[in-house]
Formats: sequence, structure tokens, C-alpha cells
Amino acid sequence: MPTSAELHERRVAAVPRGVSQATAIYAQRAKNAEIWSEDGKRYIDFGAGIAVVNTGHQHPRIVAAVEQQMKLFSHVCFQVTPYESYVRLAERLNAIAPVAAPAKTMLLSTGAEAVENAVKVARAYTGRPGIISFSGGFHGRTHMGMALTGKVVPYKKGFGPFPADIYNVAFPNTYHGVSGEQSLAAINALFKYSADPSSIAAIIIEPVQGEGGFYIAPFDFLRALRELCDEHGILLIADEIQTGFARTGKMFALEHVGIKADVVTMAKGLAGGFPLSAITGRADVMDAASPGGLGGTYAGNPVACAAAHAVLDAIDEEGLCERANAIGRITLDRCNQIKDRSNLNCVGDVRGLGAMCAIELVKDTASAEPAPQLTQTLMKVANENWLILLSCGTYGNVIRFLVPLTASDAIVREGMDIFETSLAEAVTRAA
Repeated sequence: MPTSAELHERRVAAVPRGVSQATAIYAQRAKNAEIWSEDGKRYIDFGAGIAVVNTGHQHPRIVAAVEQQMKLFSHVCFQVTPYESYVRLAERLNAIAPVAAPAKTMLLSTGAEAVENAVKVARAYTGRPGIISFSGGFHGRTHMGMALTGKVVPYKKGFGPFPADIYNVAFPNTYHGVSGEQSLAAINALFKYSADPSSIAAIIIEPVQGEGGFYIAPFDFLRALRELCDEHGILLIADEIQTGFARTGKMFALEHVGIKADVVTMAKGLAGGFPLSAITGRADVMDAASPGGLGGTYAGNPVACAAAHAVLDAIDEEGLCERANAIGRITLDRCNQIKDRSNLNCVGDVRGLGAMCAIELVKDTASAEPAPQLTQTLMKVANENWLILLSCGTYGNVIRFLVPLTASDAIVREGMDIFETSLAEAVTRAA
């Protein structure tokens, strides 16, 4: 059996350097919130495959559903010979997504593909070209996804030119001095100086930014954005790819706000580790594209659909929305205790919604200057102590906690113990 070090040498020789990796840990098997490496070491997983396995690794219900579907067929292409599981999943998503009824859903394979198609249906419905997105937002690695994404390095550098008619405005980030009022003013300034609102098809926003740093959009701002869209005939696209499927304590983050989007993009947690994404939207919007204008060879793969049905069943029957809130309380309480420790002066902010939690590291709390090097050191030390962490943020100084929602309190607390020890060690190393 190869060691992780040996595999890493092979990886460097065989895989492009542009495909980055957060750790040098090579997974051999995983169960719930734990991963065992090729070296036989056990790690607590606080990344969940970047919010994909909200239901944990190898959930028995998902494994059984996938095994059963594999006995029937693995692929026929929905556009050639459709199948019941796709239709039933669309019906289920239509019923729960935060969009005005009646709704319709199309299934795809990746989050970026969902975003691409959300833009397509918005343009088809409105007859307008323009799309507004936000600084710090992340919407995928396709050219349209990169154009919408509000961070240059590493996502956009060297890959231009990007599609036209994309406008980026400041996200309301109160910790970094941007209020909701300022963000709305930036949109209105855009309407005055750069693009008439009659040319804008949609505004796309993450209710909680993922790669951007787990910043929570103020609820009043999102309500005002809904009103602004209604005033100008602009569609509101909620990117719930990282926030969806119980992560924030509700099935979708927009439910906290009490408004409806016109289109919702989703992926990641939808199918418990299988490649599946979806866009759910108002039926009139979703029907705007001509027959044949939407689709994809692998879109709505039947094995992934079987997994998604199992995920939705597990979330409902195991109370994973409530579980997300319980995990979030453990995580945020511990982070705030760490922030208050007298010998640590590196925690600038603690925030979270449900189990989508983050801690922002700074060089010192007085200056609030981002500390990306400390963040990288912390991730390395955590790995040495058998904890898997993920960073994020425009400045690379945010640790995000994405523990599977099926993790026990004991596992969550064990992971937080390791996190606190690792942070103290990282601070000492950086001194």
C-alpha cells in the first residue's frame, strides 16, 4: 500500500499544479465525520468535501439507494429515455426551494453548470443581457462562473477575457466596513453610471458567502434587494450551492430571511457525494428557454438522483436542520471562548448561521490586519494533529467549519479541542 508521501510524489508528476489541494492527506476510507489516510491515520473531517457530505461519509441510506440503482441502470440520458427518479426529485425540489410557486426544476452535474444555466434562463426570460454579482462571491470555474466571481486570485488570474455584461458591486460586509446601505447605493450608482436597470436580467447573490469568507448577507439587505429587483423587473438568483441542504439550520439559507428568489442554484450537499446540481425557479422563468436549449448528457444522472432522494429523506427523518443548529452552537461557543482567551490576540471575528461557521484570523485585534500566513500555519498544524480544516476568504485568513451534520457532539468537541490546541501552537510558531 503506498504512503501519502509516495502518492504525493506521483500526484506532483501526474496532475497539473493548477489543481490545488488543501492537505497532503490521501484518503483511504471514510465514515461519517472521520477519514482514514493511506498511512492508516485517523482524521476528524471538518471540511465535508467542501460542504458536500452534509449527511456524512458513507451514510447507510445513501449507500443502499446507490447500490439499488446500480442494479437497474447507471445512465440512459434523461433527454433520450427519461426516468421517474429525475421527475420525482424535481417535484421534491419544487416543493421545498425558496421560490414562488408554481416552480420547475432542471437537474445538472455541477454547481458551475447550475450557475451557467441560471444565467441562460434569466436572459431568455427577460430578453436582457446584464448580470450583477458581488465582491467576494464565488460562482464556479467556467468562464461565466469566473466572470461572476468576485475574487481574482486564484480563480480568474490569467484566464480572461470573460463574458461581457457582467457587473460586480460591493457585498455588504460589516466586519470590513461595507454596510447594506452602501451596497445598495453601489447598485444604484451602477444603474446611474454604467448600466440602465432595463438592461439587467438578474442579480446573483450567495445568502452566506462560501469561498468569500462565510460573511452573512444582512437579512434587511436581502429584503431590500428583493424589492429592488421587483421594482426594475430584474430576477433574483440565490446561489445556495454551499448554503443548501440543512447547512445553515434550514434547508436553504434564504428561509431565514423570509423572501423568495426567482431562481435558486444548488449542488454540493444535494446528493451526498455524487455529482448532481439543480436549478429551481418560477415556472414561467424556467419555461422561457426553447426545447433543446437546456440539458446535458450526464445531467440528472440516475445514480446521483437515487442518492439525492436518500439525502432528502435523511435530512427530514434525522432532523438535520435542528442538528445543524446544535453543531453551530457548540462551534460558535467554543470559537468565542477562544477569542476571549487572554493569550490569543489573533481572532478578529466569529460568525455563523447554523453549522456554517467561521473564525477570521488577524495579526492583532487592534489593527484587524488579515493574517493569511497564520491561517496556513494553523491548517498545517491541525493536519499534524489529525484534524482536516478548510480556509477561505478574500484575504485567505478565514477558517470555515463544515463538519458533517451527522457528527456526534463528541466528535465535534474533539475536533474543536484539536483546533484550539493547533491555533495556540500556530501562534507560537509564528511568533
